[in-house]
Amino acid sequence: MSISTAPHRTIAVEARDVVKTYGRGDTAVHALDGASLTIPAGQFAAVMGPSGSGKSTLMHTLAGLDDADAGHVLLGDTDVTRLSERQRTLLRRERIGFVFQSFNLVPTLTAAENIELPLRLAGRRPDADWVDKLVTTLGLADRLHHRPAQLSGGQQQRVAVARALVTRPEIVFADEPTGNLDSRSGEALLDFLRHAAHDLGQTIVMVTHDPHAAAYADRVVFLADGRVVDELAEPTVAAVLSRMSGLDTVTTTRKER
Repeated sequence: MSISTAPHRTIAVEARDVVKTYGRGDTAVHALDGASLTIPAGQFAAVMGPSGSGKSTLMHTLAGLDDADAGHVLLGDTDVTRLSERQRTLLRRERIGFVFQSFNLVPTLTAAENIELPLRLAGRRPDADWVDKLVTTLGLADRLHHRPAQLSGGQQQRVAVARALVTRPEIVFADEPTGNLDSRSGEALLDFLRHAAHDLGQTIVMVTHDPHAAAYADRVVFLADGRVVDELAEPTVAAVLSRMSGLDTVTTTRKER
């Protein structure tokens, strides 16, 4: 099966009234409670919210890693919620890239082999020019024959980013990508993600709890109680902190009622 892509798409991914509940009865947790969100193609968007707001669940649902109990998720013109598990697996392989906090590199493979792994799994030949551009831009040219244990945390995360982009995906989901990095490595990574969106046309959705990381994005979307409740364009650290403070207050008030 091949999942088609539509050219000149203006919306990369969209959630429409998505509901996701874990458990039943009195122990049920409503991780998403009618969440709606639209991410335009080529945008670097950050998703933030208090602990338990549903931000990671939203990302996993948008990426087809979790099923939605109700509502719809559209990746371009494909309704992800109507796909079988096999179709979602193929969709993730062909059209989505992932960057995780824990890097998730294969320890027995070199940096170069880790970068090209998604292509090998899909039976595709690497685009040498594209791989070279990624490697050069990320400063990995002299580390390609090293295994993960021989790389710093920042270098491992750059390998993970190159791996996420090597297939030229329609969208990259990044889950706390700077969480295990020092401040210098984290800033370098965020600079590259912004470059990827602005200069390479890559759509990026990043879940983060860090206002400094969120300030690198074009737009910050705020969740509370499983819903998108606010957003901020051209964010600054101060503005993000202010919005987050307001969300924490609202969430605490609701829990006390």
